[in-house]
Amino acid sequence: MSRIQRWFGNGMEGILELLITLLCVFLSLTVHEFSHGYMAYLRGDKTAYYTGRLSLNPLRHIDPIGTLCLILFGFGWAKPVMVNPTRFNGKTMKLDMVLTSLAGPLSNFLLAFLSVFAYVAVAVFAKGFFVEGGQIMYYEGMVNKYAYLAVEIFSTLAIMNLGLGLFNLIPIPPLDGSKVLSAVLPTKYYFKLMEYERFGFIALIILINLPVFNRFLSFLLSGIMNGYMYAASAVLGLFA
Repeated sequence: MSRIQRWFGNGMEGILELLITLLCVFLSLTVHEFSHGYMAYLRGDKTAYYTGRLSLNPLRHIDPIGTLCLILFGFGWAKPVMVNPTRFNGKTMKLDMVLTSLAGPLSNFLLAFLSVFAYVAVAVFAKGFFVEGGQIMYYEGMVNKYAYLAVEIFSTLAIMNLGLGLFNLIPIPPLDGSKVLSAVLPTKYYFKLMEYERFGFIALIILINLPVFNRFLSFLLSGIMNGYMYAASAVLGLFA
C-alpha cells in the first residue's frame, strides 16, 4: 500500500499519520537548514542572518517541491542556505566550510537521538508498552492515547532525521557530503569535480532507485537506530 493510500484510505488514522509526517518534515528540514546558517554565522559569515535564514520558522526554509518529495518518496530538500566562504577566516576557510556543511546532517543525527530518547522514555514510563526483538510494542487498548501519539511522533521524527542525515552525507552535488569533499580536495581536483556538478541530481535519482543502495542505507539506519535505542534504554533504565 502506498503512502497516499494509507493516508486517505484509512480514515482518521491515515489523516493523523499524514499530519505527523508533515510536522516531522517541517521540523527536520528547518533544523537542518538553520544549523547550516548558524554554523556559518559562528565562523564569521553572516549571509544567513542578512537573508533571514537564522530562523526556526519553517516558511523561511521550506522548498515546496523538495518537501513534497520528502513526504511522498522519503527524500527531499529545503531551500539551501547561502554561504559566502570569503567571509570565513582565511586561515581556516576549508575547515569552516567543512563545519558549516556538516552542521546540517549532524543536527539531524542529534535530533534523531533526542527523539529516540523521548520515544523510549514514553515507553518506559507509560503503561501498556513492552519491548520485543529490540522494538517497542504496545498492548491494544491499554495505552493512553496521548502516550501513543507521542511515540508515533518521536519514532517518525527519529527515522526521518536519521534518513535525512545519512542521505545528505552522500558526496554527490548538491548534497552536503559533496561540499565536505570539495573542501578537503586539492584545488585541481575540486575544479574537476565541479565540471560534473550539473549531473549531480541525475546521479542521485539513479542512486536512490538502486536496490543495493536502499538496502545499504536501511542497514546503516537500522544500525544507528539500534545503537540509539540501546543507549537511551541503558540511561533510562537507571530511573525506571
